[in-house]
Amino acid sequence: MRSSEGGAALRAPVNAAPFDLAGEGRCAALCLHGLTGTPYEVRPLGEALAVRGVRAVGPVLPGHNLSPEVLAGVPHGAWVQAARAELRTLRAHHARVAVVGLSMGGLLALLLAAEEEVDAVVVVGTPLRFGPLVRWLVPLVKHLRPFAPKRGGSDIRHDEARAIHPSYKVMPLAAVHELQRLQRRVRDCLECVTAPILVAHGAHDRTARVADSRRIVESVASEERELLILDESAHVVPVDHDGQRLAEAAAEWVARYTGRG
Repeated sequence: MRSSEGGAALRAPVNAAPFDLAGEGRCAALCLHGLTGTPYEVRPLGEALAVRGVRAVGPVLPGHNLSPEVLAGVPHGAWVQAARAELRTLRAHHARVAVVGLSMGGLLALLLAAEEEVDAVVVVGTPLRFGPLVRWLVPLVKHLRPFAPKRGGSDIRHDEARAIHPSYKVMPLAAVHELQRLQRRVRDCLECVTAPILVAHGAHDRTARVADSRRIVESVASEERELLILDESAHVVPVDHDGQRLAEAAAEWVARYTGRG
Protein backbone atom coordinates (compact mmCIF):
# COMPACT_ATOMS: atom_id res chain seq x y z
CA MET A 1 0.00 0.00 0.00
CA ARG A 2 1.25 3.48 -0.73
CA SER A 3 1.56 6.20 1.84
CA SER A 4 -0.16 9.58 1.84
CA GLU A 5 0.05 12.93 3.49
CA GLY A 6 -2.36 11.58 6.07
CA GLY A 7 0.04 8.76 6.97
CA ALA A 8 0.51 5.17 5.87
CA ALA A 9 -2.53 3.76 4.12
CA LEU A 10 -2.68 0.65 6.31
CA ARG A 11 -1.52 0.05 9.85
CA ALA A 12 -0.43 -3.59 9.71
CA PRO A 13 0.32 -6.41 7.23
CA VAL A 14 -2.96 -8.27 7.70
CA ASN A 15 -5.19 -9.67 4.97
CA ALA A 16 -7.24 -6.65 3.91
CA ALA A 17 -8.03 -8.10 0.48
CA PRO A 18 -11.53 -8.88 -0.76
CA PHE A 19 -12.75 -12.41 -0.11
CA ASP A 20 -15.00 -14.99 -1.73
CA LEU A 21 -15.52 -17.94 0.61
CA ALA A 22 -17.21 -20.92 -0.99
CA GLY A 23 -20.53 -22.25 0.25
CA GLU A 24 -22.64 -25.00 -1.28
CA GLY A 25 -24.12 -23.16 -4.25
CA ARG A 26 -27.70 -22.26 -3.25
CA CYS A 27 -27.20 -19.39 -0.80
CA ALA A 28 -24.86 -16.42 -0.56
CA ALA A 29 -24.17 -13.38 1.59
CA LEU A 30 -22.71 -10.01 0.66
CA CYS A 31 -20.46 -8.72 3.47
CA LEU A 32 -19.79 -4.96 3.48
CA HIS A 33 -17.11 -3.16 5.50
CA GLY A 34 -17.13 0.29 7.10
CA LEU A 35 -15.81 3.71 6.16
CA THR A 36 -11.96 3.75 5.94
CA GLY A 37 -12.04 0.01 6.67
CA THR A 38 -11.41 -3.11 4.61
CA PRO A 39 -12.96 -6.55 4.09
CA TYR A 40 -10.72 -7.73 6.95
CA GLU A 41 -13.20 -6.38 9.50
CA VAL A 42 -16.12 -8.45 8.17
CA ARG A 43 -14.10 -11.54 7.21
CA PRO A 44 -14.86 -13.28 10.56
CA LEU A 45 -18.55 -13.05 9.72
CA GLY A 46 -17.88 -14.39 6.22
CA GLU A 47 -15.90 -17.31 7.61
CA ALA A 48 -18.72 -18.23 9.98
CA LEU A 49 -21.21 -18.06 7.12
CA ALA A 50 -19.07 -20.28 4.91
CA VAL A 51 -18.94 -22.91 7.67
CA ARG A 52 -22.75 -22.95 7.54
CA GLY A 53 -22.66 -23.54 3.78
CA VAL A 54 -23.38 -19.93 2.76
CA ARG A 55 -21.05 -18.44 0.18
CA ALA A 56 -19.63 -15.20 1.60
CA VAL A 57 -18.35 -12.39 -0.63
CA GLY A 58 -16.59 -9.36 0.84
CA PRO A 59 -15.65 -6.73 -1.76
CA VAL A 60 -13.51 -3.62 -1.31
CA LEU A 61 -15.75 -0.58 -1.61
CA PRO A 62 -14.63 2.35 -3.83
CA GLY A 63 -11.91 4.52 -2.31
CA HIS A 64 -10.75 1.91 0.18
CA ASN A 65 -7.49 -0.06 0.33
CA LEU A 66 -5.88 2.87 -1.51
CA SER A 67 -5.34 6.17 0.31
CA PRO A 68 -7.33 8.77 2.28
CA GLU A 69 -6.96 11.19 -0.63
CA VAL A 70 -8.63 8.76 -3.02
CA LEU A 71 -11.47 8.10 -0.59
CA ALA A 72 -12.01 11.83 -0.15
CA GLY A 73 -13.00 12.09 -3.81
CA VAL A 74 -15.56 9.26 -3.84
CA PRO A 75 -19.29 10.14 -3.72
CA HIS A 76 -21.55 7.94 -1.62
CA GLY A 77 -23.40 6.91 -4.76
CA ALA A 78 -20.30 5.01 -5.86
CA TRP A 79 -20.47 2.88 -2.70
CA VAL A 80 -24.16 2.23 -3.34
CA GLN A 81 -23.58 1.36 -6.99
CA ALA A 82 -20.73 -1.03 -6.17
CA ALA A 83 -22.70 -2.80 -3.44
CA ARG A 84 -25.77 -3.05 -5.65
CA ALA A 85 -23.75 -4.56 -8.50
CA GLU A 86 -22.26 -7.17 -6.15
CA LEU A 87 -25.71 -8.05 -4.82
CA ARG A 88 -27.21 -8.44 -8.27
CA THR A 89 -24.33 -10.66 -9.35
CA LEU A 90 -24.92 -12.92 -6.36
CA ARG A 91 -28.67 -12.91 -6.97
CA ALA A 92 -28.11 -14.06 -10.55
CA HIS A 93 -26.30 -17.17 -9.32
CA HIS A 94 -27.98 -18.00 -6.00
CA ALA A 95 -31.56 -18.70 -4.98
CA ARG A 96 -31.27 -16.82 -1.70
CA VAL A 97 -29.01 -13.88 -0.82
CA ALA A 98 -28.39 -12.03 2.44
CA VAL A 99 -26.67 -8.71 3.09
CA VAL A 100 -24.36 -8.21 6.06
CA GLY A 101 -22.82 -4.85 6.89
CA LEU A 102 -20.67 -3.10 9.49
CA SER A 103 -21.13 0.64 10.12
CA MET A 104 -21.20 2.25 6.64
CA GLY A 105 -21.63 -1.27 5.30
CA GLY A 106 -24.70 -1.55 7.51
CA LEU A 107 -26.17 1.57 5.92
CA LEU A 108 -25.56 0.09 2.49
CA ALA A 109 -27.11 -3.21 3.57
CA LEU A 110 -30.24 -1.41 4.77
CA LEU A 111 -30.52 0.58 1.56
CA LEU A 112 -30.16 -2.57 -0.54
CA ALA A 113 -32.72 -4.37 1.61
CA ALA A 114 -35.16 -1.50 1.03
CA GLU A 115 -34.65 -1.36 -2.73
CA GLU A 116 -33.64 -4.86 -3.85
CA GLU A 117 -34.69 -8.47 -3.28
CA VAL A 118 -32.94 -9.62 -0.11
CA ASP A 119 -33.69 -12.69 2.02
CA ALA A 120 -31.98 -11.75 5.29
CA VAL A 121 -30.13 -8.78 6.78
CA VAL A 122 -27.48 -8.41 9.48
CA VAL A 123 -26.20 -4.95 10.40
CA VAL A 124 -23.61 -4.07 13.04
CA GLY A 125 -22.86 -0.69 14.63
CA THR A 126 -24.86 1.22 12.03
CA PRO A 127 -24.92 5.02 12.53
CA LEU A 128 -28.20 6.55 11.36
CA ARG A 129 -27.22 10.05 12.41
CA PHE A 130 -24.17 11.75 13.92
CA GLY A 131 -24.33 14.34 16.69
CA PRO A 132 -25.15 17.97 15.83
CA LEU A 133 -21.52 19.10 16.05
CA VAL A 134 -20.44 16.64 13.35
CA ARG A 135 -23.50 17.35 11.22
CA TRP A 136 -22.95 21.10 11.24
CA LEU A 137 -19.19 21.36 11.15
CA VAL A 138 -18.13 18.66 8.68
CA PRO A 139 -19.63 20.32 5.55
CA LEU A 140 -17.69 23.49 6.41
CA VAL A 141 -14.47 22.21 7.94
CA LYS A 142 -13.82 19.66 5.18
CA HIS A 143 -12.64 22.53 2.94
CA LEU A 144 -10.23 23.92 5.54
CA ARG A 145 -8.98 20.71 7.12
CA PRO A 146 -9.57 17.76 4.77
CA PHE A 147 -8.33 15.04 7.16
CA ALA A 148 -8.99 14.47 10.85
CA PRO A 149 -6.63 12.18 12.80
CA LYS A 150 -8.07 9.07 14.41
CA ARG A 151 -6.79 9.58 17.92
CA GLY A 152 -6.38 6.27 19.71
CA GLY A 153 -6.88 4.21 16.57
CA SER A 154 -9.98 2.30 15.49
CA ASP A 155 -12.94 2.00 17.85
CA ILE A 156 -12.02 -1.45 19.22
CA ARG A 157 -11.68 -2.38 22.91
CA HIS A 158 -9.43 -5.42 22.37
CA ASP A 159 -5.90 -3.97 22.52
CA GLU A 160 -4.21 -6.48 20.21
CA ALA A 161 -7.03 -6.36 17.67
CA ARG A 162 -6.91 -2.57 17.65
CA ALA A 163 -3.13 -2.57 17.15
CA ILE A 164 -3.28 -4.67 13.98
CA HIS A 165 -6.56 -3.39 12.55
CA PRO A 166 -6.04 -2.20 8.94
CA SER A 167 -7.52 1.24 8.48
CA TYR A 168 -6.53 4.71 7.39
CA LYS A 169 -4.94 6.70 10.22
CA VAL A 170 -7.00 9.74 9.25
CA MET A 171 -10.64 10.27 8.40
CA PRO A 172 -11.32 12.20 5.18
CA LEU A 173 -14.00 14.69 6.18
CA ALA A 174 -15.38 14.78 2.64
CA ALA A 175 -16.10 11.06 3.04
CA VAL A 176 -17.87 11.73 6.34
CA HIS A 177 -20.03 14.30 4.55
CA GLU A 178 -20.88 11.69 1.91
CA LEU A 179 -21.73 9.26 4.70
CA GLN A 180 -24.16 11.83 6.08
CA ARG A 181 -25.87 11.93 2.70
CA LEU A 182 -26.12 8.14 2.75
CA GLN A 183 -27.56 8.29 6.27
CA ARG A 184 -30.37 10.55 5.08
CA ARG A 185 -31.25 8.15 2.28
CA VAL A 186 -31.35 5.22 4.70
CA ARG A 187 -33.45 7.02 7.32
CA ASP A 188 -36.02 7.77 4.63
CA CYS A 189 -36.38 4.15 3.54
CA LEU A 190 -36.22 2.08 6.74
CA GLU A 191 -39.92 1.29 6.60
CA CYS A 192 -39.34 -0.36 3.21
CA VAL A 193 -37.09 -3.03 4.76
CA THR A 194 -39.15 -6.23 5.09
CA ALA A 195 -36.53 -9.00 5.20
CA PRO A 196 -35.71 -10.71 8.51
CA ILE A 197 -33.14 -8.50 10.23
CA LEU A 198 -30.62 -8.94 13.03
CA VAL A 199 -29.33 -5.61 14.37
CA ALA A 200 -26.16 -5.84 16.50
CA HIS A 201 -24.28 -3.16 18.40
CA GLY A 202 -21.29 -2.98 20.72
CA ALA A 203 -22.27 -1.58 24.12
CA HIS A 204 -19.08 0.52 24.25
CA ASP A 205 -19.37 1.92 20.70
CA ARG A 206 -18.01 5.50 20.50
CA THR A 207 -18.71 5.86 16.77
CA ALA A 208 -22.37 4.94 16.42
CA ARG A 209 -25.04 5.27 19.08
CA VAL A 210 -26.81 2.19 20.45
CA ALA A 211 -29.99 4.24 20.12
CA ASP A 212 -29.55 4.10 16.33
CA SER A 213 -29.73 0.32 16.37
CA ARG A 214 -32.86 0.48 18.49
CA ARG A 215 -34.37 2.90 15.99
CA ILE A 216 -33.58 0.53 13.13
CA VAL A 217 -35.35 -2.33 14.90
CA GLU A 218 -38.35 -0.11 15.63
CA SER A 219 -38.57 1.41 12.14
CA VAL A 220 -38.21 -1.49 9.72
CA ALA A 221 -41.29 -3.37 8.51
CA SER A 222 -39.69 -6.79 9.00
CA GLU A 223 -41.83 -9.29 10.88
CA GLU A 224 -38.69 -11.08 12.11
CA ARG A 225 -36.36 -8.61 13.83
CA GLU A 226 -33.93 -8.88 16.70
CA LEU A 227 -31.58 -6.56 18.59
CA LEU A 228 -28.30 -7.96 19.90
CA ILE A 229 -26.16 -5.85 22.26
CA LEU A 230 -22.57 -7.06 22.64
CA ASP A 231 -21.52 -6.14 26.18
CA GLU A 232 -17.73 -6.29 25.82
CA SER A 233 -17.18 -4.61 22.47
CA ALA A 234 -16.95 -1.20 20.86
CA HIS A 235 -17.67 -0.31 17.21
CA VAL A 236 -15.83 -2.92 15.13
CA VAL A 237 -17.45 -5.87 16.89
CA PRO A 238 -16.40 -8.64 14.45
CA VAL A 239 -12.75 -8.28 15.56
CA ASP A 240 -13.44 -7.19 19.15
CA HIS A 241 -14.05 -9.20 22.33
CA ASP A 242 -17.52 -10.37 21.23
CA GLY A 243 -16.45 -11.25 17.71
CA GLN A 244 -17.09 -14.97 17.99
CA ARG A 245 -20.49 -14.47 19.60
CA LEU A 246 -21.49 -12.06 16.85
CA ALA A 247 -20.19 -14.34 14.08
CA GLU A 248 -22.18 -17.28 15.42
CA ALA A 249 -25.34 -15.20 15.79
CA ALA A 250 -25.00 -13.67 12.32
CA ALA A 251 -24.32 -17.01 10.66
CA GLU A 252 -27.26 -18.64 12.45
CA TRP A 253 -29.57 -15.78 11.43
CA VAL A 254 -28.57 -15.85 7.78
CA ALA A 255 -28.64 -19.65 7.64
CA ARG A 256 -32.13 -19.71 9.14
CA TYR A 257 -33.59 -17.45 6.47
CA THR A 258 -31.63 -18.69 3.48
CA GLY A 259 -32.49 -22.34 4.01
CA ARG A 260 -29.17 -23.37 5.56
CA GLY A 261 -30.44 -23.56 9.14
